[in-house]
Amino acid sequence: MPARDIVDVLTDRVGWNKNTTYTMIKKCIEKGAIDREEPGFLCKPLVTRDEVQQSETEQLIDKMFRGSSELFFQLFLKIKVFQRKKQIGLQN
Repeated sequence: MPARDIVDVLTDRVGWNKNTTYTMIKKCIEKGAIDREEPGFLCKPLVTRDEVQQSETEQLIDKMFRGSSELFFQLFLKIKVFQRKKQIGLQN
């Protein structure tokens, strides 16, 4: 995808200006997340959406649950049970 298209998308979706978008593209290139090719400043991802989601989930569990996936799932299930009870009218 050309960088100018990325600028348009991020301007519409998150309100970033051109300079902010190009700075983020540069940082992503430095981190090995995307590659840029000429001509046209074409950007292509070097990691999949699944890889990003997995990494973000691991970072969240490390930060919020001291690396314990068990604590994460306990809270997740507790929230789901609460939501379900509320949905069927068993809880205020």
